[in-house]
Amino acid sequence: MNVRWITPAVTAMSRDGHVDLEANERIYQNLIENGMDGILILGSIGEFYAIGLEEKKQLIDRAVSAVNGQVPLYVGTGHMEIDECVNLSNYALRKGARAVVVISPYYMNLPDSAILNFYGQVARNIQGDMILYNFPARTGYDLRPDLVWKLAGNYQNIIGLKDTVGDMAHTRAMIQKVKKDFPNFQIYSGFDEFFGHNALSGGDGCIAGLSNFAPEVAAGYARAARTDDLKSMCLYQRKVDELMSIYNVGQQFIPMIKKAMILRGMEMEPFCAQPMREADEGETEEIRSILKQAKLL
Repeated sequence: MNVRWITPAVTAMSRDGHVDLEANERIYQNLIENGMDGILILGSIGEFYAIGLEEKKQLIDRAVSAVNGQVPLYVGTGHMEIDECVNLSNYALRKGARAVVVISPYYMNLPDSAILNFYGQVARNIQGDMILYNFPARTGYDLRPDLVWKLAGNYQNIIGLKDTVGDMAHTRAMIQKVKKDFPNFQIYSGFDEFFGHNALSGGDGCIAGLSNFAPEVAAGYARAARTDDLKSMCLYQRKVDELMSIYNVGQQFIPMIKKAMILRGMEMEPFCAQPMREADEGETEEIRSILKQAKLL
């Protein structure tokens, strides 16, 4: 199975809510050293929505320098304004990003015609490849398989999709519809626990967050899938299933992911952009228990 596990990296921040460039570089190096197949910065877990344009550019610059072609680097460039999305996308692509990952405008519930118009304008005006980002829980609407099929057929630089939907049937239908005519179109699940199902269904793996604090688990699972080692895949799936409970420790999971990274030795602060709060004492103990149960502490 030709699949990959790409880490949507958190963005390390200082107490005042600004990007900590040195800590982020340490995060990228840890992911690379532990065998991850790629890194996505400025995704949802990377708090793209709370970071200003200049700091995004600084982070892109540092990430490109730190990763230095060791693994593919992807950059989230979604923005409510098409021109801003295009401009940031081209900045990231010029700097060396493998592709940009673009969530469509949120807040307003868009009809199909508006979705096609948005992605069409971006695709025509960027100088590189783009991965669509489907996250109905945040945008209020779904990139259905027929819409993605149409976009894949109309624009050669739309090369894939991250499908963050809590129902693997949706991603399976996407694989069946789109890959039938566009076999090189990449389809990733946005939930860690769907990695194996995605791989076995003919997808391309996942872009999912547990790998921030358990990269050796995610990378091992991906290697097992690439060598068709079903026995190891089963063991890794059970490990992932254990770790999924970290998403339920607090109502906001990003601080929980950051705390888990710190408990496992990552040198960074636990802070997020306001109004998110860091994990409290009780949540930290619950995270510690999950990591111990999974033999990661």
